[in-house]
This record gives sequence, C-alpha cells and structure tokens, in this order.
Amino acid sequence: MLLGCIGDDFTGSSDLANTLAKEGMRVVQYSGIPTENAGAEVEAGVVSLKSRSNRVEEAVAESLAALEWLKAQGCEQFFFKYCSTFDSTPKGNIGPVADALAEVLDADPVIVCPAFPGTGRSIYQGHLFVNDKLLNESGMENHPLTPMTDPDIRRWLSLQTRFDVGHVAASDVLQGAQSIRTALSREAEAGRRLVVVDALRDEDLRAIAQAASELKLITGGSGVALGLPANFRAAGKIGSTGGAWSGQGGRAAILSGSCSIATRGQLQLHLKDNPGLEVSAEAVLSGTQTPQSAADWVMSRSGIPVVYSSAEPEIVREVQSRHGLEASAEALETFFGQTAAAMVGAGIERLISAGGETSGAVVKGLGLDSLEIGPEIDPGVPALRAGENLVIALKSGNFGAEDFFEKAAAILGRVQ
Repeated sequence: MLLGCIGDDFTGSSDLANTLAKEGMRVVQYSGIPTENAGAEVEAGVVSLKSRSNRVEEAVAESLAALEWLKAQGCEQFFFKYCSTFDSTPKGNIGPVADALAEVLDADPVIVCPAFPGTGRSIYQGHLFVNDKLLNESGMENHPLTPMTDPDIRRWLSLQTRFDVGHVAASDVLQGAQSIRTALSREAEAGRRLVVVDALRDEDLRAIAQAASELKLITGGSGVALGLPANFRAAGKIGSTGGAWSGQGGRAAILSGSCSIATRGQLQLHLKDNPGLEVSAEAVLSGTQTPQSAADWVMSRSGIPVVYSSAEPEIVREVQSRHGLEASAEALETFFGQTAAAMVGAGIERLISAGGETSGAVVKGLGLDSLEIGPEIDPGVPALRAGENLVIALKSGNFGAEDFFEKAAAILGRVQ
C-alpha cells in the first residue's frame, strides 16, 4: 500500500476512494480499522471512521489507531479526509486530529484544503465558498450538528488547533506547483504548521498535489487528492488503470436521513414518480415506526421506494428541542441501520443512502468491512460493491445532481 487515508465519515471516505480510483489507483475502502493486513494489490487504502461528530479525545484516538494500521501496511504518504464544507464546530475535532497525526508523522508543513470545485466548493483568500455563496450563507449555517457560521477556514481552524495557521493564497497557487512549494516552505519556516491553501479549479488541486509529493501528511476534502496518483505514477510505482467492476441487478431502495438543501431537492423530484415513507424521530422513539415495518413497506412497493427523514431545518430543531439532539440523532441512525439490514435480508440488492450519518449507520447495520470502488455516479459519489449480491451508494448530503437517486439506481444495476 502506497497511500494511507483516514476519513471522518463513510460518505466522505467513499468520495475520496472514488477520486483515487478514477485517477487509476487500486483502492479499497475499509469500514473501521481492519483487523487483518490488506492484500498486496491494494495501492490506496481508505479507512472510514465515524468520527466527525465525536468528542475530540475519541476522534483523535480512533484516527491514531487507523494511522498505525496504515503505517503497518507500508504506506509512504497519508491523507486525512474531512468534509469539503469543513463540518465542525469551534470545539470540533478536525484541528486536534490533524495536530495528532502531524506530530506522530513529524509532518511539517501540513496542507489544509477542503476545496472541491467539481461540487462547487472553492477557497479564495482563505474563505470557503459553496458555488457563489460564502459557506455561512450556503445553508450550512443551518446544519443540525455542525452549523458553519464563519467561512474563514483560517479563523475556524485556529479555534481548534494548537499550531499557528498559515495560508497559501490564490496568487501563489495560480503560478503552479513550484510556486506553491515555495509558499509552503515559507509558511513552515515562519512556524505555521497547518497551512490553508486556496483552490478555485481542478488545475489548482493538481498543482497542489504535485507540490505535496514529498509531504508526509495532507488534509482536506477529496478534491486535493485528485493529483496524488499522478505523483506515484511519475515515480513508477503504479500503472495507468485500476481494477474492473460490475454492477448488480435486482431490487433497489433508498434510505435518506440528510436534511441538506440538495437532498431535499433530490427527494422532491424522486417522489414524483416513486413511493416514499417519511419517518420521524418521535415515531421511532415511541415505537410507532420500526425498522421491520419500514422494510415491509419497501418490499410491498414498486418502483424505487425511499424511506426518509429529511425534514426542513425548523422541524429538525423542534424535534431536537423536545427530545435532545443526541437522542434524536441516535434514534434515527439506529433505525436506518436496522432498516438497511432488514431490507437486504428481504432481497434488496441495490441500496442508496443519503447523508453522512445515515450512511455510517447503514454500513454499521449491514456489518460491512470493506467496499470495492466502482464507477462514479456524480462528482464525489462512487458505486460500491458491498457483497456478492449487494451494491450500494453512500451520498454525502450536499452531493449529487437533482436526479441523483434515479441515476444511482441505474449505475448500480449496470452489469459489465
């Protein structure tokens, strides 16, 4: 294994694995920290944790354990993947995890770049944009767990890290890899270990990756990993293509727990021609709605049925105020994980999940250990083979075109 990656949620890890696979690396995504060594054919390993919303101590401990496993596989470079909207709070764990990984690896400087132009995320003058809006005006300010109220990644990260935060501006990035490399060295010499790097285009991401060819640790969204396979290819360590992949026929269903604007739009379109079952935290907590009843409902419907709890932000806040944020979130996650298992047990062979927390619960509920990376459905979302008769798609809430659900079902069912 050449590149060792640690993701703080399942959908983000799938996004990263997808990026690396598209660029020609042989990639396996692991659900949690494996207990056995990887196969010799694996060039990039992505360890998917469910640590995004965890307490700092838990997130750091899990990430360091993942790092030790990846080091044991012989990795030469390491990547810490978090969301391209930098989902965290002032007391979040992105900074502490980056600090801990950097210290163990003696990595300095460390790139911080959540940009992903393919999905509208860009960084300019240290500020994160979603399409043409600043992060705190994009809808992310309403996120139920990690409301993003400041678009300045330098300022937000400074609240979390023990190190000074540096910056490589677009004026340096646009001049290419050597200019970026020089700017990174300048920041390191000034004592700024974590360095936010601007990126507006895919060309910028490739230049940043080229400049990072000798760095031990890179952090960011999956976008900045776009050019990493080319570094290994230039060094003669990998070939030009990844592995083959084939989809799965059979029935399809969708589980959606994301409250993002993108997912709500996707649901609205999908429900015009397909059946939907809305669930609520209150119904789940009271036992009115159960995983088995939801699975039975799915199996009795035609089309591509969807079970969803993607409510408007004000409804989510009202439920959280009555039952508590943690209790509401845990109830729905457990529900979706158990519903996934019941549906697959009843014969669902193509399963689509929307939302990072929901997808993590689905992977846990299905007991998945590793996932084979398939073709891209939409930017950042690959098809995944989860077993002999099961293929899945794990979508981050904000990702995907409006027709994502229909498209995902078709690509998951495409047999080569």
